[in-house]
Amino acid sequence: MTKFDGLDFRQLNLAELKTLVSWAQKEGWNPGANDAEMYFAADPKGFYGVFKDSKMIAGGSIVSYNGKFGFMGLFIVHPEYRGKGIGNWLWFKRRDLLISRLQSGAAIGMDGVEAMEPFYQKGGFRSYYKNLRFSLIASKHNFSSNVFPYTPQHFQPVVELDKKHFGFDRIEFLKAWLQNPSAKAFVYEENKKHSGYAVVRRLERNFKFCPLFAENKEVALELFKAGMQDCADHEILIDVPELNLSGIEMVKDFGGEHVFDCARMYYGIKPELPLKQIYGVTTFELG
Repeated sequence: MTKFDGLDFRQLNLAELKTLVSWAQKEGWNPGANDAEMYFAADPKGFYGVFKDSKMIAGGSIVSYNGKFGFMGLFIVHPEYRGKGIGNWLWFKRRDLLISRLQSGAAIGMDGVEAMEPFYQKGGFRSYYKNLRFSLIASKHNFSSNVFPYTPQHFQPVVELDKKHFGFDRIEFLKAWLQNPSAKAFVYEENKKHSGYAVVRRLERNFKFCPLFAENKEVALELFKAGMQDCADHEILIDVPELNLSGIEMVKDFGGEHVFDCARMYYGIKPELPLKQIYGVTTFELG
């Protein structure tokens, strides 16, 4: 018998996921108003928690993208139960369950803070690069007539763009993400060719690009300017892979300051992504 035998490890429903997101809010993670619903749409079976006497005391995500790729995040232990080994136990339970939900050889991604990298590395993850968070005050600018507000007719082109930059299909997630009432999306279309898209959503304290994918800096710049229109004079965040030097330069040109970063880590074979075309990561919770 171990000290964890009295704990119940099980899948979370939407109401319990909302509770987990509310914990993230208290931790200062700055979620959006509809994050739980957006996350749940990605994979309703992708969220697990630890319960003691029917009360949730810890939880996290183990999202599967059609069995071809997994992502771990939203990992929180309630403050009352920290320092008891529950987090370590839960993390490995989640990792092992996610492996079992994926096809053989499928990779798992996560974004880890520097202090936790050694622990994640012991669990088989390897750090590859950092995603750098920048903060700036949004401002109004004229932007290209090739940038259009997203409409449902753009859905299939956006799905194709997203798969190219994320690496895997996440259609159910995109259906919810693009219809989020707290977000606005834009596409870059020229001569019926779509070469980028961006989503800007409102968070508890500010706004955020999530994602900003573009085939080149010129497209990214126009989407960046369009995305700032409705949040001018407010703080806006964007997470840029450190290997995308043109993306970092673009953000700094608008006064962006580096305020935080996470290491992108993978268990298994790292997916080959066009990092120089990723100007803004979607989320640290789901990839």
